[in-house]
Amino acid sequence: MPALCFERLTKVYGSGDTAVVGIQDAAMSVERGELVAIIGPSGSGKSTLLAAIGLIVEPSSGRLEIDGDLVYDDRWVGPDPKLIRRRKIGFIFQHHNLIPFLTVAENVQVALDINGVRGRRAAAKVKELLAYLQIDHRAQSYPGRISGGERQRVAIARALANEPLLILADEPTASLDTERGMSVMDHLRRLAHERDAAVITVTHDERMIAGFDRIGRVQDGRLLVAHAELANLPGDPGPRSISCPTTPFAVRGESTWKSKSGVPI
Repeated sequence: MPALCFERLTKVYGSGDTAVVGIQDAAMSVERGELVAIIGPSGSGKSTLLAAIGLIVEPSSGRLEIDGDLVYDDRWVGPDPKLIRRRKIGFIFQHHNLIPFLTVAENVQVALDINGVRGRRAAAKVKELLAYLQIDHRAQSYPGRISGGERQRVAIARALANEPLLILADEPTASLDTERGMSVMDHLRRLAHERDAAVITVTHDERMIAGFDRIGRVQDGRLLVAHAELANLPGDPGPRSISCPTTPFAVRGESTWKSKSGVPI
């Protein structure tokens, strides 16, 4: 079952003569453990695509499924998108967005607290995530006292706090030098394979996509996809036909999402 599947996904801003197409008829299926890079020039629609599949903005039309469950079918269906986003998706942004007056450990703990994980369980999870990202020695430091690369690793730890099946990274290396940027990308590749998460990374820097499984290039709002060895995408491969296996929700707001322990959430 794909972690993410979408077809005919379109987002249009405005209407009539002032309408602007952000993305048009995008389609892709992404499995757990798979790394996909989305590349393209500024203004091409990369971030719009990420916001749509991350349930931050509502698409104009199309179909979107997460973990086999239908989430959007020309309108929102199933549970509240905010609930799905909080439980199933981890976000990493260009700017780390850490809270400056909280320590590294406290910044990660905030994400756990939002999902109702507190006390000893939360403390143990924070310790595990910081160790996994090799930043545990900075647990009691404040964001302003650590390097840019370290801050981005803290942001990754925060994104992993809810054990997401889908991780979306929007230009996560844009504010870093090449060495630190490569380090962040190495961590994303590792967590996809070791934590069985689907990782989609938007970037304009093609030096950062070595080792990714597939490359998507957004051109004028259209998504062209190829395997990594065909990343140059010399031409439009034509319309993509994606058929997503669906488990529709019978009642809006009735959640069938479950944690790894099987408890409904």
